[in-house]
Amino acid sequence: MENGSGAKATAAGKLIVGWVALLWVLEAVDQASGNALDTFGVQPRRVDELLDVIPSAFMHFGFDHLMANTLPLLILGFLAALRGIGRFISVALIIIVTSGMGVWLIAPAGSNTAGASGLIFGLFGYLLIRGFVDRRITDVALGAVVAVFYGSILWGVLPTEAGISWQGHLFGLLGGILAAFVTAAPRALGETKPTWH
Repeated sequence: MENGSGAKATAAGKLIVGWVALLWVLEAVDQASGNALDTFGVQPRRVDELLDVIPSAFMHFGFDHLMANTLPLLILGFLAALRGIGRFISVALIIIVTSGMGVWLIAPAGSNTAGASGLIFGLFGYLLIRGFVDRRITDVALGAVVAVFYGSILWGVLPTEAGISWQGHLFGLLGGILAAFVTAAPRALGETKPTWH
């Protein structure tokens, strides 16, 4: 059992470190190209911008922007990926699409939004809810710890600071909650909820 848990932790660590490393490589390319990759941000309500909903989650507007997202993404991403790489990819995709579509629908006209913060807010919401959906006591406890350390980010869903995409944060959070339900173990019609474990 310990070997299985260790293997999952190793796989989760490799995945999220690789994910974050990719973000740093992309930002280095962006800086070297005179910010050419900033065009992959989402500009709202333009049909052609729908293609940028997923790429926008991998782009940042400078190294300061990326630095602010790196540590929370490493921590929350690792914790979320411990339940399996396939499930994590599904969760991340749901969050990224939900966050990006929220930005596309309601962000101010003329704005350009990019960055991993929508994913971070989504992973936060996912980790808070997952234990209750899966009825796993250990995940409920983990969610409580995450709430203690990262609960203050919830202020980021409010339109309190100019230049910060509260839309991406809010819809990312909602996407994480949605992902907890969508990726839960399926039950047959009429099957009772699993017992707490």
